Amino acid sequence: MSTTANFTGTLESHFVEESNIPEQFRVQPLHQREYLVGGEIKTWDGPVTEVYSPLYIKQNGQLKKKLLGSYPLGTEKEAMEALDAAVAAYNNGQGEWPTMSVKDRIACMENFVYRMVQQREQVVKLLMWEIAKSYADSTKEFDRTVEYINATIDALKETDRQSSRFEIKEGVVAQIRRSPLGVVLSMGPFNYPLNETFTTLIPALIMGNTILFKAPKHGVLLHSYLLKAFQESFPKGVVNTIYGRGAVITPPVMQSGKVDVLAFIGSSKVANDLKKRHPKINRLRAVLSLDAKNAAIVTQHADLKVAVSECVLGSLSFNGQRCTAIKIIFVHKSVAEAFTQLLSQAVNNLKYGMPWEAGVQITPVTEPDKPAYLQECIRDAEANGARVVNENGGATAGSFVFPAVVYPVNPKMKLYHEEQFGPVLPVVPFESIQEPIDYQINSSHGMQVSIFSNDAEEVASLIDPFVNLVSRVNINSLSQRGPDAFPFTGRKDSAEGTLSIADALRAFSIRSLVTTKMNDANKKLINEIVKNHNSGFLSTDFIF
Repeated sequence: MSTTANFTGTLESHFVEESNIPEQFRVQPLHQREYLVGGEIKTWDGPVTEVYSPLYIKQNGQLKKKLLGSYPLGTEKEAMEALDAAVAAYNNGQGEWPTMSVKDRIACMENFVYRMVQQREQVVKLLMWEIAKSYADSTKEFDRTVEYINATIDALKETDRQSSRFEIKEGVVAQIRRSPLGVVLSMGPFNYPLNETFTTLIPALIMGNTILFKAPKHGVLLHSYLLKAFQESFPKGVVNTIYGRGAVITPPVMQSGKVDVLAFIGSSKVANDLKKRHPKINRLRAVLSLDAKNAAIVTQHADLKVAVSECVLGSLSFNGQRCTAIKIIFVHKSVAEAFTQLLSQAVNNLKYGMPWEAGVQITPVTEPDKPAYLQECIRDAEANGARVVNENGGATAGSFVFPAVVYPVNPKMKLYHEEQFGPVLPVVPFESIQEPIDYQINSSHGMQVSIFSNDAEEVASLIDPFVNLVSRVNINSLSQRGPDAFPFTGRKDSAEGTLSIADALRAFSIRSLVTTKMNDANKKLINEIVKNHNSGFLSTDFIF
């Protein structure tokens, strides 16, 4: 038997019989039949979509798909019903939620967080089973999401404090606050189905918008545990869920013209299709986080150990299934061989296994068609002069794909251009530093770049061109989203709008102001309104 076949067998051995899974990590099928519309949790009695885990179960020596459950396969009818509920709750800005004081909206959100935390164990477990994320990372995703919500609450308090005063300019007195935009269609990604989804949904919600929420294709069932929390924390119609095939239920929603904001994290192709369907495109706001092909640049002056460590983490955290992952590595020819050898060793030292295994770093990939696609990319690279450098790189067993270091990659290959979104590390040798710069200039993406060098003059010479090509330049470190207080966006096809905690609040709102001329009658009028708390907008209340 060949070495590769032996290793494939080793990979496959990590899929075990259900009885060998630790009790605390086992799941029973969850057949969801509920959806939230207009403040009511309704029961679905129509067709359903079955959910299978990327974690296979071994039965009688064979790998079998694990059925996790099912959820409603809704239609255009249910989607439009949910949309109408969101529209009614917003009521042209006159509804209970958009006119509610910031203090009261915060109280609703704090109630939601309290109820959400009670579902931590169930949500974390389904994160593991639905997308094959390690237990440690699943726990981190849940906890980080709770931290994000609390930080958003704090940021809104600070914003409101700054707005709780009047400004006087040129004889005109004004109070300036942020107002909601309307109905938001919120759609998140499968790789962070809770955290990334909530980085748009939560700020949109707390700013007074009403929500039409479609869970990602992978990571649907975990949200079922939060339906009641949404229902019991917010006024009816403020949060509404839709289920079904995106190609069926989202086009009519957009074509209605009733969606005011599209909050979408996914592919630029889908985002463009949705935007084009809106009949009043100039009225549609879009907050988008899309494709990326983030590059790392390792120069001859780099500390190779640091570069390797950061590139491995940046490329292979959650198997490279992140928009912020490093997806192509440019290395100066003088250090390319040494770097590639160190990179291969580091990759092969990673622990692979099931999400519940302690210290596991490589788990099965989420998308069922991903192993075949990655194999296709590797074969294409080999046909055009590259090779898999690390031992067993690219080996597959079921949904496992062992990381592959592919070298030397060139512009003829898919891996040079396409976002692989998986555990394949393309390494491109270069002679002139202008080569990676030209790559970024010609790329349709512009999210981040990581520069590895200890030469101050060299680093400075790269910072200046790249800050105008991407949104974030990382020096001797991996590309990433956090900290959440920092701006997260991209150029070209990679993003629209900016998502940090504070930026997201601004993205889902608009500055509105009330003004009057400074005279005795108007001063008396404004003082009376403020003193008697007649207006939620015109107020000097200070939120602690």
